[in-house]
Amino acid sequence: MNGPRFLDPVVLARIENLELLAKTVVEGFVSGLHRSPYLGFSIDFAEHRAYMPGDDIRRVDWKLYGRTDRFYVKEFEADTNANVMTLLDVSRSMSYSSGGVSKLDYGRYLAACLTYFSRQQRDRVGLATFDSDLIEYIPPSARQLENVLHTLDRLEPGETSRLDLPLLKAAEAQDRRGIVVLISDFYEEPARVVEAVSPLGGKGSDVIVFHVLDPAEIEFPFDKPVHFEDIESGERIPVVPEKLRERYRELITAHIDELKDLMTESRIDYELARTDQPLDFALFTYLSRRQKLARVR
Repeated sequence: MNGPRFLDPVVLARIENLELLAKTVVEGFVSGLHRSPYLGFSIDFAEHRAYMPGDDIRRVDWKLYGRTDRFYVKEFEADTNANVMTLLDVSRSMSYSSGGVSKLDYGRYLAACLTYFSRQQRDRVGLATFDSDLIEYIPPSARQLENVLHTLDRLEPGETSRLDLPLLKAAEAQDRRGIVVLISDFYEEPARVVEAVSPLGGKGSDVIVFHVLDPAEIEFPFDKPVHFEDIESGERIPVVPEKLRERYRELITAHIDELKDLMTESRIDYELARTDQPLDFALFTYLSRRQKLARVR
């Protein structure tokens, strides 16, 4: 994607109003697209597709038929509207920060921007927050933007994380296919993560996951002996970073690679999102996937 990488997350943290933050990021992102090839910015004509049995004959482009001797149906951007459900992990481990914004705040900003952008696309939006269980559930609706942003604005870190139960409940609550966006640090074994995530696509929904990690969790830049504390369990372990750095980096890289591979095998879109990474990267990933979904539909 060409264009500016819009606003450092640390700068965003200075914007106290979450709706203003989302609007600022999304409008900057959209303006950076310039002449966008993506659908959904208006309800005007978008493209043609081949006629399929069962299509409304009134939507056949007869002028195009006269030129090509083939049947094509007009697609309009409003036809691509979907349910967009964002699931945000608010477990205690998400509160970690090595100095920039926490994973939870980054996830909050990302969820707000994706929700705001989706409403600009005329999608119905909803939100679920969870730790070891569902905490809040806002079903997708065309009128939920304000409610979603308010919920994101006031959320607090929860308890220990568990993916299987809350994600199963969220999957069972779906009443139609759509787009499910899952934001988490995925502190479980990759196979268990994919097993927990898979039901979200059970009704034919398109699932996109954003794996949110702090840069320190990837690079392990520590250089002095220190006690590391598990945020969720409170367990403290003495560590000499110099002796563990190389092995730690190997392990975290293997964890990320395995997650990505297993997600791909399960037809789940995976994206690593570092908390020092501008949010337009994530928006572009989402927009690209939404365009593919719109074409399928």
